[in-house]
Amino acid sequence: MDWKLPLNPAADGRLLRISSLTAFTLILVGDFAAARIADPDPLQAPTAWLPVVVTGPLIGFAVLGLPRSFALGRRVVGAVAISLALTVWTLVDSADLQWWGALETCGLLFLTIRTTAHAWRPARAIAATVALCVAVLMLPVRSGSWSAFVAGGYILTVALAICVATGCALRAMELRRERAVHDVRQAERLALARDLHDLIAHHMTGIIVQANAAVTIQGTAPDQVDPLLRNIARSGTETLESMRRLVGVLREDNHAALRPGDLLTELADLVSAHCAHTTADTPDAPDADASARLDVTAAARTARLSPEVEISVQRLVQEALTNVRRHAPGARATVRLDADPGWLRVTVTNTAAPHRATTPAGGRGGFGLLGLRERVEALDGTLRTGALPHGGWQVEAAFPLATSAADALQGQGPGR
Repeated sequence: MDWKLPLNPAADGRLLRISSLTAFTLILVGDFAAARIADPDPLQAPTAWLPVVVTGPLIGFAVLGLPRSFALGRRVVGAVAISLALTVWTLVDSADLQWWGALETCGLLFLTIRTTAHAWRPARAIAATVALCVAVLMLPVRSGSWSAFVAGGYILTVALAICVATGCALRAMELRRERAVHDVRQAERLALARDLHDLIAHHMTGIIVQANAAVTIQGTAPDQVDPLLRNIARSGTETLESMRRLVGVLREDNHAALRPGDLLTELADLVSAHCAHTTADTPDAPDADASARLDVTAAARTARLSPEVEISVQRLVQEALTNVRRHAPGARATVRLDADPGWLRVTVTNTAAPHRATTPAGGRGGFGLLGLRERVEALDGTLRTGALPHGGWQVEAAFPLATSAADALQGQGPGR
């Protein structure tokens, strides 16, 4: 279980660490004040100050998990060991502690939450949680008073029950999130394999037609056979490369595939549909019919793309424009395609929404970008998303060009 909660951005994880560090610091100050009241002179009662200056801070750092710290399992073992060691030392030394340490207690309780929520095997998680519970319940023994042990044990038992329940709830949320992520990635793999099936079928049809033509004309026009064989070889190589990317992935039914070679037409249709939706949703907005535009450079127009890249570009633009309509209604979007030697770059940007929707249409899915990332990375590409300084949003993807396309762009030179 990661320290950040499910569906929260990484910034919330840093905020959680800072808040925890602040809270632990204030608890440590309270520990010093309580120990000072119970035992004013540290030299006469050094054992009474150990929970304040040793075990409490160490367990607090174990909870926070600072950079370059040990793994959670080792931190749990260390926290339990030093806490039980101090408890045993107190019993052997007959040093009745008036204050056993609030920071140590809170640290062990928070460590119990983290341990219960961590994605360990159930047996390991149960063993670590039981060890922490024993360490917490043994804290009142340091007081040397039966009444303090009973009262403290009752309060700590209730606190432990709450912490264990919280950890179990977080563990269940994390497991559900992991299943949802797995389902999204699997669905995207199936969708890409489905599209590849249709495109490969198209290429295989062309190969068969050209092969039959070569057989027919080999006696009457042998000089025309060589170009046909070269086309067959090139088409077969492209088909094999496409098939190798997702071999073994099953195909879904009932899908209309993208027609090969019609990428720019499909993108223009997507942009037009986006403008039509924007006009219908916000008819009073100025220039609603020009809410999106398609910008394609000359290099991108002449780049030769593999079939799976064409489909992935279309899916990326479709998802990005859908997110614009859902999360930034009325904003202007720009779809830009550019190419350099080796890469096709697709960028979808939008301005800040005039009136941001409180609840996106269709609800909050949260997994659309995850599916895009899975699709892009399956093609050895990269995907970056993030907010713009003026309040808009940008989705930028880079797809590797086929070797022939990269050589063609390189041959055009910098003066293109």
